[in-house]
Amino acid sequence: MIAPNTSKRLLAIALLVLAGLLGWRAVRQRSGPSEQAFFYDQSRQQLFKAPRTAIPPIRGVDGPEEDAARAVVISTTGKPGDKSSWTVAYLEQYSPELKRQMEAAQAQGTSPIMGRTEAQQHRFVRRLTDREWFALNTPEAEVILTGWAAPGPNGITPVVCTP
Repeated sequence: MIAPNTSKRLLAIALLVLAGLLGWRAVRQRSGPSEQAFFYDQSRQQLFKAPRTAIPPIRGVDGPEEDAARAVVISTTGKPGDKSSWTVAYLEQYSPELKRQMEAAQAQGTSPIMGRTEAQQHRFVRRLTDREWFALNTPEAEVILTGWAAPGPNGITPVVCTP
């Protein structure tokens, strides 16, 4: 028979090992911010990954044209791991002026000259089915930015996916 103090020690060691394993597993599974973002090549109609710091429009997958916009990809099942449920909620790109300022600010480690309010007129969104781009400060853009988040017919709210 094991002495009561020995069994308490063994139980404490077992609990510490279990806590360590669970902690290691949680740290290993926790992913920080992705260094990649989704972009959509509009001429090729293809989704691809690029550095999240890239300022759209960027060069697409099939040529020198800057025809790729940042894509907000969602899972309609609420499960980002279910790639078959992925769909593009909307695309985003910047005006040439804002793009130049953002790239210069990135290179210099400063803020763009253009303020946030003015920048809303230089950031554009559209759905894949839209022909027209809408500035962020318009009612049409608000519908695009929020419309995808409504629960679907199955009652599940879509979630944003990252590469």
